[in-house]
Amino acid sequence: MGRRNTPRNEGAVVMTEKNWNIEILVAEDEVNTTARAVLSTTTGEEHVGVGAARRNPADEPVAEIGDEIAVGRALADLAEHLLSQGARDVARLSGHAEQTRAW
Repeated sequence: MGRRNTPRNEGAVVMTEKNWNIEILVAEDEVNTTARAVLSTTTGEEHVGVGAARRNPADEPVAEIGDEIAVGRALADLAEHLLSQGARDVARLSGHAEQTRAW
């Protein structure tokens, strides 16, 4: 019996590249900053995270700090939303109860 030569990529998984975009909207006044992080998928689905920051009246007004905090919180909220949605989808497709924070 001879050896069978097989191509190196036989059985390889082909990766598909996707481009998801996040638009971040920031609104502020003298004390409050709010941010919305809107993720748009290639299927047209949108996921939204929100965040807010409030300047202590005793602090110097530095708009960038409020922006950073509000945007960071919006992105963290978006991440939590995506992870929770993924866990619900896995539970639904597997027929098992949803796990709490498996990541």
